[in-house]
Amino acid sequence: MKLWKYLVLTWLTVVIAAAFLVNIPQIAILEETARNLIFHVPMWFTMFAAFAAGMVYSIRYLWSENPGDDLKAESASAIGVVFGICGLLTGMVWARFTWGAWWTFAEPKMNLSAIALLIYVAYFILRSSFDDPQLRARLSAVYNIFAASTIPFLMYVIPRQLPSLHPGADGNPAFSEFTAIELRIVFYPAILGFFALAYWMTNLRYRYRKAVLTLETRNTDL
Repeated sequence: MKLWKYLVLTWLTVVIAAAFLVNIPQIAILEETARNLIFHVPMWFTMFAAFAAGMVYSIRYLWSENPGDDLKAESASAIGVVFGICGLLTGMVWARFTWGAWWTFAEPKMNLSAIALLIYVAYFILRSSFDDPQLRARLSAVYNIFAASTIPFLMYVIPRQLPSLHPGADGNPAFSEFTAIELRIVFYPAILGFFALAYWMTNLRYRYRKAVLTLETRNTDL
């Protein structure tokens, strides 16, 4: 394992420990669940970054038709879905504490986030529907660009136009207006840590997918 990977693990360990140990002032309604900010928001930021990376690699594939770019797009998108699911789960924890239910259809951001993830689930279903590698890669690249382009609208533009319980919407104060400095000190390093973790996970998945593709190609040649 390379040194930077040890550093990532150490960084995240410190961040997670600090998230539970830091002494924060009482924040109305959120109380101790305010610590979830250190996990919930960075999860979404990391998902955005992973989906953006997947879109870039899809564009590169359409330009060069390099199979490696297709694998990188698939790997980045898969890790984006993982962090998106984590974002939904941590959001449900907050919803249960502050709104009294794990899920509410009165909150557009939750529902549109779920729709966004389902769009990416369809991306992986699409990939599994074709045996021709080139056809699969081309159609997947086009769909991946479309999927990534829906994220800003589904998770930012549309929710801000609708009544919402979520902070930062419909008159509700955003976190920047009441987040304690103690949380900010841990929050920003957490973003960097989860970005690094996502990069590592994407790299691992890419190498795995590349190895599987190499073995399949060899078996076909035999």
